[in-house]
Amino acid sequence: MRSAGVDLGGTKVQGVVVDQDGNRVGEARGRTPVEGGPAAVVAEIAGVVKAAAKAAKVPVGKLAGVGIGSPGRLDPVTGDLFGAANLPGFGEPVPLGAMVADALGVKRVLVGNDVVVATLAEHRLGAGRGFDDLLVVFAGSGVGGALILGGKLRGGAHGAAGEIGHMVVVEGGELCPCGRRGCMEAYAGRNALERAARAAAAAGRPTELLAIQQRLRRTRMSSGVWKAALDAGDPLAHELIDRAVEALGAAIASAVNLVDVEAVLIGGGLGDKLGEPFVRRIETAMIPHLFLPPSQIQVCLGDLGDYAGAMGAALLLTQPS
Repeated sequence: MRSAGVDLGGTKVQGVVVDQDGNRVGEARGRTPVEGGPAAVVAEIAGVVKAAAKAAKVPVGKLAGVGIGSPGRLDPVTGDLFGAANLPGFGEPVPLGAMVADALGVKRVLVGNDVVVATLAEHRLGAGRGFDDLLVVFAGSGVGGALILGGKLRGGAHGAAGEIGHMVVVEGGELCPCGRRGCMEAYAGRNALERAARAAAAAGRPTELLAIQQRLRRTRMSSGVWKAALDAGDPLAHELIDRAVEALGAAIASAVNLVDVEAVLIGGGLGDKLGEPFVRRIETAMIPHLFLPPSQIQVCLGDLGDYAGAMGAALLLTQPS
């Protein structure tokens, strides 16, 4: 039986259809609406699922179900999603699963945290295979994390374990989308990077970031925009990514000191686009903050790239209830 999975990100909606072994047999991609609220987001999800199912040559009604990986917090009782700062209109609870089920005419739609489902995929199918104790960090529109401890995904007492983006790295520092100050995400999340870049440009700092964004026809400064700016030697892009690397290094090392994992896996849009050099820089930035010798910690790039979230969302349908 084939299942669909959707990765709902701050800039993209990635959909896949997988077979019973987790192999991709169809895929499609759309852009996350910047306005129109939950209704617009649901319409985009439905369109992507239909396109992925068509590519897989399977009717939507024949799918085992649809899994969705989304930013934000889930109410375990109602299944409502809320607190997704990077999605339009998701500050208040939204019955995302029910809305998608209605839009597609399917009975089974499961929603999970985007980073948690991507971690599930990397641990089962990707670079996390073979590690019983693993910290996974995804740097994209925001920065999220998840933990595998003793071979099992650990959500914590309230399902918030792994929220590494909201570890404070600068007391009283930059404003984070969560409303607090000094969080690592305020320095390393792509939305925060864009805000800093636009403020610097408005203050007269020379940069090609805005021109590259326009040339690439992106509504936001995507990871591809940042990579192009870095490749072009843009000084502001390098300065802000340097700051992001330092924040990531400090937060990840502190988390490693707390939970003592075997490995750290880096993914998300920035990880995927900037690749191994970005991961090695984060590894170097961790060293001054580590309690254990650096040789005892493996730091690696995720294997599944853009597909981790969508494939993990599809895996929700095969998880024990």
